[in-house]
Amino acid sequence: MATRISDAPRVGMVSLGCPKALVDSERILTRLRADGYRMSADYAGADVVVVNTCGFLDSAKEESLEAIGEAMAENGRVIVTGCMGDEAAMIRSRFPDVLAVTGAHQYEQVVDAVHDAAPPSQGPFIDLIPQPLDDEGGVKLTPRHYSYLKISEGCNHSCSFCIIPQLRGKLASRRIDAVLREAEKLVAAGTRELLVISQDTSAYGVDIRHQEQSWKGRQVRAHMTDLARELGQLRTPEGTTPWVRMHYVYPYPHVDQVIPLMAEGLLTPYLDIPFQHASPSVLKAMRRPANEAKVLDRIRNWREICPDLAIRSSFVVGFPGETEGDFRYLLDWLEEAQLDRVGGFRFEPVEGATANILPGAVPEEVKEERFQRLMEATSRISTARLAAKVGRILPVIIDEIGEPDEDDGSIGATGRSQADAPEIDGQVLLRDVPADLQPGMIVDVLVEEADAHDLFGVPVSQR
Repeated sequence: MATRISDAPRVGMVSLGCPKALVDSERILTRLRADGYRMSADYAGADVVVVNTCGFLDSAKEESLEAIGEAMAENGRVIVTGCMGDEAAMIRSRFPDVLAVTGAHQYEQVVDAVHDAAPPSQGPFIDLIPQPLDDEGGVKLTPRHYSYLKISEGCNHSCSFCIIPQLRGKLASRRIDAVLREAEKLVAAGTRELLVISQDTSAYGVDIRHQEQSWKGRQVRAHMTDLARELGQLRTPEGTTPWVRMHYVYPYPHVDQVIPLMAEGLLTPYLDIPFQHASPSVLKAMRRPANEAKVLDRIRNWREICPDLAIRSSFVVGFPGETEGDFRYLLDWLEEAQLDRVGGFRFEPVEGATANILPGAVPEEVKEERFQRLMEATSRISTARLAAKVGRILPVIIDEIGEPDEDDGSIGATGRSQADAPEIDGQVLLRDVPADLQPGMIVDVLVEEADAHDLFGVPVSQR
């Protein structure tokens, strides 16, 4: 008589916040899948729902609480994890029936809570399934063709507006051989774009004194420059160079050393640098690191070496003590810097941040007025920089293919240039793409039009 293996319990996941939290969600799901769980795409089919929260800003906390409330209403068996896990008492006061609350990147505690809520149905047959190692590929919550590569956790900075060190701890870097092994496996499995993430990519390895490991017969340091060089050596199964995009890069002096790798085509010519402001007095109040006065000169030098370098950043307006003069300084700085992509934020007090007690609170109406002026200025800069690309042929990675037009059968597609990271930057909207085009392919595109954020074009060749 055949032995019937009971149905595996199903887990639903709601992942909020930054890409670093998304990687945490992937790791949790990978561990659970190895334990015999199946994934559920909706609340109704889940035996338990994990909500991975964001707790950086009050607005993000409110979004997380709404997500917890929705999961409780739709399913009722909810485990809360992530950055809001430090506020367990508040969460339980709002939702006393949540099954468990854990903190950021506490993978084992989340898995244990799921085991308690919906015990795995493993037996002697399923127990033979190999269990993946931490640096091996697992569940992905992104499309197959791009992947986030997290190189460290936590942060050593003490910025006055930020509580990340309280939420995620001090800098904890991964071994460089583990990072490179993961990157190699991802590319071999179909990843065509690696997005390197951390809280401070430039500080990678500082906590472990840039420890060396053997990789491919040579010694490699846990250091941003060594990491960038080694990632630039990766090749897809077809022999092409994958895109490697660097995020959360503080402009320390050694960043200069990665620009030539971009000029050589080994790294994607893109830097995500969290400048936050430009006024020296505001930066001092923010306790921002690595914002030396000559950063504009360095940007000019970078672009001389790599003319196609795209720089994205984000800026906070209305920080306590910010004067109209400080804000105008920022606008003038942006005119000089000509950043390609800019995000703006109105200052929000974050519980536990020292900025909350600083004098000179900026009225909400002034914050809003400055925010609108910031967006107008950066939109104008972006429009001009994108207009300069009209008539050029650029490589574009394909994200999505449209349905054939009902009238003429033509097919459109959505992709991104090397200046565009997924989810946060612009897109390239394509017409008349070939029928065999697939997500993840990189095609050469003739840029025909541009607006403030996006490019429009037509493929001219396929790689």
